[in-house]
Amino acid sequence: MFKNHPKGLYALALANTGERFGYYTMLAIFVLFLQAKFGLDSASATRLNGIFLAAVYFLPLLGGFIADNWLGYGKTVTAGIIVMFVGYLLMTIPGMGMIPLIVALFIIALGTGLFKGNLQVMVGNLYDDPKYKGRRDPGFSLFYMAINIGAMFAPAAATAVTNFFLKKAGLFYDAKIPALAHQFLNGTIEPEGTAELTTLVSAQSAGISDLTQFSHLYIDKLSEAYNYAFGVACISLIVSMLIFLAFRKTFKHADYNSKQLAAQTNKASTEPELTKKQITERVVALILVFIVVIFFWMAFHQNSGTMTLFARDYTQNFAEGWTRIGFSVLNLALIAVGVYALFNIFQSATAKAKSISVAVLAAVLAILVWNYSGMNQRIDILPQIFQQFNPFFVVALTPFSIAIFAWLAKTGKEPSTPRKIGVGMLVAAVGFVILAVASYQLASPSELKSVGGVSPTLVSPNWLISTYLVLTFAELLLSPMGISFVTKVAPPKLKGLMMGGWFAATAIGNYLTSIPGELWESGIPLWTVWTVLIVLCLLSAIFIFSIMKRLENATK
Repeated sequence: MFKNHPKGLYALALANTGERFGYYTMLAIFVLFLQAKFGLDSASATRLNGIFLAAVYFLPLLGGFIADNWLGYGKTVTAGIIVMFVGYLLMTIPGMGMIPLIVALFIIALGTGLFKGNLQVMVGNLYDDPKYKGRRDPGFSLFYMAINIGAMFAPAAATAVTNFFLKKAGLFYDAKIPALAHQFLNGTIEPEGTAELTTLVSAQSAGISDLTQFSHLYIDKLSEAYNYAFGVACISLIVSMLIFLAFRKTFKHADYNSKQLAAQTNKASTEPELTKKQITERVVALILVFIVVIFFWMAFHQNSGTMTLFARDYTQNFAEGWTRIGFSVLNLALIAVGVYALFNIFQSATAKAKSISVAVLAAVLAILVWNYSGMNQRIDILPQIFQQFNPFFVVALTPFSIAIFAWLAKTGKEPSTPRKIGVGMLVAAVGFVILAVASYQLASPSELKSVGGVSPTLVSPNWLISTYLVLTFAELLLSPMGISFVTKVAPPKLKGLMMGGWFAATAIGNYLTSIPGELWESGIPLWTVWTVLIVLCLLSAIFIFSIMKRLENATK
């Protein structure tokens, strides 16, 4: 699985792992921060979240243009890391108002635009070498897996920092308090809400009974705790920069745009010559794929919006039984290690390597059994922690994905990259069917405002976990495959721009994540919010299968 790939893949993947760890740490709590700090309703918070996500994924279009025409990919990536660091540093300042926050968010988005797409173009350039022919798709799967290692630990990091600073203030997190505290301070609280807030205050250990004083204290301290959690991103970016610079020699030969390539006669001869017709066909094929991508990311990135709200307002804040093991990120990491050890048993070429893998697998199983036996029968969970399941599933399922498609390739039955994307859209629809079923008899969010927005009927965490599992299957079929498709099909002079186009499509999808957020408090039944996403995924699948021949011809 890890063999026959360029060394630069691992250096670039690890550099991206650090950056994604910081980004997803921030994203895990961003909507919660907006509501706790500014008292925004769900629609406004998810709208701002959608605008930020759109900027993060739209600006790689600018970053690709800059790299294609001026700086080159490596220098643009370096500049991106520096710019992102400044933005995240601003996010750590307690007491910031909305305007400074928006400035910080724009700086983060700009830095991401310089960094993200251009790093992935360099990964694609590594596979332009003929000796790595046929390894591009699995290479991007491994790259994508590495990204998600960082994302997997992010929610736990955000939770740990938040809890640490809340505890220092004599407080602990309760999902109902922020909304009730803001309602109390602005005079919109209902009598039953006041009674609920009084009960919740008595459970805290801050020693304050005055509701006005407590409301100010809780809002301030929770917001500050989130600010400090944003600082994790600054540390992770320092690590990313060190990796990128220290291992530059492993990917330096892939750091070239078309102008730089033209100046290197030894590489220019390997670059394919395309006619204007071929260039047009490839660009059109990419644009058609981008259209589908819009609706996938609109659905998928509900993880930081309505799915986090569902975790907070409709899901039990505790776990029991076997589910408990998944709410420890260390246990998830052990399970991932066990999966790779299992695969290595069958893939190792020597008896010694097989024996080591068996020993690692046995050790992992023993530690997991020990950890599970020592866990409390019931553990408390925070809403953002659910976001660690998607990256965990990416890491754990990537070996299965690579093995399945490798077997299909050997038998001559591997589906084309566009066909994988189409299947991914169908699978995404199934994921939201699970949430629609879970939500069928639950009250709408608009009906819960008087009691702090939290449903009196809470569903099992297994509903959300199952949804994340199915959506991860869809993601593995679409995201790494789509990025690979762009690097394979994009005309040489437009690689950075076309990769930016992929992220611009993602940006539009991310902005559209605000639509379910608008529907969230519109008064419609909760299950219909997920049904909208189901329909969009199905229509996108129908569209891509209707143009399949055109897309497949573009890769020839």
